[in-house]
Amino acid sequence: MTPTPDDTAQPVIRELQDFDTASGSAAERLFFNHRPWVLAICLLITLLLGWQALGLQLTASFEKTIPAKHPYIANYLAHKAQLAGGGNALRIAVEAKGGNIFDKDYLETLRQLNDEIFLLPGVDRPFMKSLWTANTRWVAVTEDGLDGDTVISDRYDGSPQAMAELRANVERSGEIGQLVAADFGSSIVYVPLLDTDPRTGAPLDYGELGRRIEELRTKYQGERIGIHVIGFAKVIGDLMEGVRQVLGFFVLALVICAGVLYAYTRCVRSTLIVVACSLIAVVWQFGLLSSAGYALDPYSVLVPFLVFAIGMSHGAQKMNGILQDVGRGTHRVVAARYTFRRLFVAGLTALLCDAVGFAVLALIAIRVIQDLAVIASIGVAVLIFTNLVLLPVLLSYVGVSAKAAERSLRQEQGGELRGGWAFLASFTQRGPALAACGIAALVLAGATALSLQLKVGDLDAGAPELRPDSRYNRDNAYLARHYAASTDILTVMVTTPDDQCTRYATLSQVDALAWRLQQLPGVEGTQSMAGLARLAMVGYNEGQFRWYELIANDQALGGVQAQAPRELFDKACSFLSLYVYLKDHKADTLDRVIAEAEAFIAAQPASDARFLLAAGSAGIDAATNIVVRQAMREMLLWVYGAVLLLCWLTFRSWRATVVAVLPLLLTSMLCEALMVLLGMGVKVATLPVIALGVGIGVDYALYVLAVMLQRLRAGDSIDAAYRAALRFTGRVVLLTGLTLALAVGTWFFSPIKFQADMGILLAFMFLWNMVGALVLLPALARFLLRPLVRSAAPSSPHDEHAATAQIA
Repeated sequence: MTPTPDDTAQPVIRELQDFDTASGSAAERLFFNHRPWVLAICLLITLLLGWQALGLQLTASFEKTIPAKHPYIANYLAHKAQLAGGGNALRIAVEAKGGNIFDKDYLETLRQLNDEIFLLPGVDRPFMKSLWTANTRWVAVTEDGLDGDTVISDRYDGSPQAMAELRANVERSGEIGQLVAADFGSSIVYVPLLDTDPRTGAPLDYGELGRRIEELRTKYQGERIGIHVIGFAKVIGDLMEGVRQVLGFFVLALVICAGVLYAYTRCVRSTLIVVACSLIAVVWQFGLLSSAGYALDPYSVLVPFLVFAIGMSHGAQKMNGILQDVGRGTHRVVAARYTFRRLFVAGLTALLCDAVGFAVLALIAIRVIQDLAVIASIGVAVLIFTNLVLLPVLLSYVGVSAKAAERSLRQEQGGELRGGWAFLASFTQRGPALAACGIAALVLAGATALSLQLKVGDLDAGAPELRPDSRYNRDNAYLARHYAASTDILTVMVTTPDDQCTRYATLSQVDALAWRLQQLPGVEGTQSMAGLARLAMVGYNEGQFRWYELIANDQALGGVQAQAPRELFDKACSFLSLYVYLKDHKADTLDRVIAEAEAFIAAQPASDARFLLAAGSAGIDAATNIVVRQAMREMLLWVYGAVLLLCWLTFRSWRATVVAVLPLLLTSMLCEALMVLLGMGVKVATLPVIALGVGIGVDYALYVLAVMLQRLRAGDSIDAAYRAALRFTGRVVLLTGLTLALAVGTWFFSPIKFQADMGILLAFMFLWNMVGALVLLPALARFLLRPLVRSAAPSSPHDEHAATAQIA
C-alpha cells in the first residue's frame, strides 16, 4: 500500500541500513541495538525460572484463610492448645444402612475406622472422640449419687447383653444428637486437627489428608456402611482436587485468546508470538513464586490464567502498531522500534492500572488474599517486560504477514462508519448523549438501592465454596438431618486464675450468657460447664429436677470436674469453653450472636473471669466477615483513588479523568446488584473481584480517550474525535473485552463454586466496562470535553495511532 502524506509523520524506512540506530530513547537503544543479547538473556531467564517453576506447590493452610490479626482470631490462637479442635476438625459420620448402630459388625467397622483415623498425620489425638474413645462417657444418677464410665466399657464383647448395656450408656451419655444420630442410624468420629504434621513439623498437607480420607471411605463404605465427611480440611481437600481439573481451563483460555486474536489480526506468526510471550510471562511468574517461597492455593490458582488473558489482550494492541507500520512499507525492525517508542511509557501506565486492582488486595488482613495480591502483582510486573520489551523484539525478527498488515491499515483508514459503529458514534450527539446519561443515572440509582441489600459472608448452607450437589454438601445435608447439634459452632472462651474455673461467680456468668444466647433466633443450643453443673446438682439430689440450678457453693461445684468432658475445661481449671450451636453460619445469624455476646461482655464488671470471643468454625466466620466488611469500602476507596491519580497523570485533565472513571463506578454498582440477584455474599472469594474489575476495566477508557484527546487538541469536534477513536480503537476495545470475558467466563464450568462465581462477576464487569467505554464515555464527553483549537495542522491518522498506543 502506498503511504499517504499523513502517514509520513514517522518516516517510512524500507531498508534497515537507512535507519539511524542512535535515534530513540536510551531504553530503546539498549534493547534494540542489542537484540541478540536480549533474546539470549530472556532465554536464559526462561530456562532458569522454568526449572524453578517445577517446584511450585499447590497447598492450602487453615490459618491463611482466617484474619490472624483480628482480636477474635488472636484470642483463638492464644488459647488454641486448650480448645478441642477450635474450628479445624473433621466430623466423620458412619452410617448403618438399613439398621442401627447397635450391631456387632457395625461397631467392629467403627472400631477399625476409629483406629486408622487415630493414626493419620495431623490428628490432635487427645481430643479425638467417638463411641470407642475413652473421653466418651456416660453419667447417671443412682441411689449412691452420680455414677459414670466409658460408653463402650471394658466388658463389651458384642453379646446381646453388651448391646443392651451400650444402648443404655448411649442414652445416658448426653451424646444423642451430637455424637450419635437421634434415630441411632449413625455415629460420628470427631477428629480435631493440628496445623502441622508432628512427624515433619511441616504444615499439614490437606490434599494428602483428603486423599487418605477418601481411601478410608472407599475401604469401609459398602452396602451396609455409609461414610459422610465434613470439616474445613475436607473442603480444602475437595477444592485442591477440583483445582487439578481447573488446569484444563488454562488450555481452553489459551485456545479462546489465540482464536480471538487471530480473528482480529489474521496473522499466524504474530499471533503465535503473542501467545508465546504470554506463556513466557506465566512461566516467569511461576518460577519467581517458587523462588520466593510462595505456593498456589485454591484461591490464587486462577490468577495465572487472568495474567495470561491480560497479556493476550494487551499484546493485540502492541501488534496493531507494527501491523500498520509494516503496511505502510516500514521495515519490520524499524516498525518494532516505532511501536516501542509509542508504547513503553504509556503501556506501563495501563499495566500499572491493572496492578492497582491487584495491589490494593494486600490491605485485607487475610493471608490468602494478601498472597493472591503478591502473586498477581508479580504476574503484572512480568507482563510489563514480556509485553513491552520481549514482544516487539521478537516481532522485529519474525515480522508480520504482509496481507494482515495491509488489512490492518485499511481498517484504520476506512471511510464512513456503518451499522453498529455508526450507532455508537451517535452518542456524541446531544439527544442520544442525554438519553445515555439519563438511563445510566437511573440504572445507577437502581443498582445502588439494590446493592444496599448486599450481605457480607456466606448465604448458603454447607460449604459455599463447592457446588450445592457436591459430595461434601450432600454429606453436610445428611448430618444436618440426623444430628441436633449443629456443625456451625461458636465458642466463647473464659479464662480464670488456676483452679477457679468452677467457682460460682464464674459459672453464674457463663450460665447467664448461655441463657441470653439461647433466646436468639438461629441458636439451637449451648454446652458449657455451667450446664453440666446444673445436671450434676440434680444427680446429687436423687434426680429431683427442682435442683436444676447452680448452687452458690464453690466446693460442691468443684466436684463436677471429675465427670466433665475435657473439651469443657483445661487441666489447670483456668479455662472454660461455652459452645454455642447455630442453625447456620449465615451473616445475619452470626451478627446477632456476636452483637449479643459483645454486649454481655461489655456490661460485665471487672473480675478474675475474662470472656473472650471467639473460636469455633462460626467464630472464625464471624471474624472473617468483620474484616471483609471493613476492608470492602476501604479497598474501593484505594483502588478508585489510585485509578483517578493514574488517569490524571496520563491525561492531565480532570474532565477526562471524570469521563474515564464514571463508567467504572456504574459497573461496580451493577456488579454489587448482580451479587444480590444471584444470592452471592461478599467474602474472601468474591471480594477481590470488585477491585480487579476496576483496575483492569479502566483500560477501555484509556484506549478510547487517548485518541479522542489527541483529536480534540488538534481542533476536531467531539463527534469527529470519537469517530476517529472508534475507527482505530473500537475494534480493539471489543477485542479486549471479549477476550477477557471469554477467558474468565470459562471458569463458570469449574467444579469449585467460588471460582465459578468469580468467573461470572469478572466476565460481567469486563463486558460492562467495555459497553461503558463505547456508550457512556462518549455521552459524558459530549458535555465535559471541549476541543482545543491550535494553529498547527491536525494530527495525522498515524499520530492518532501513536496517541492510542501510548495509553493502550
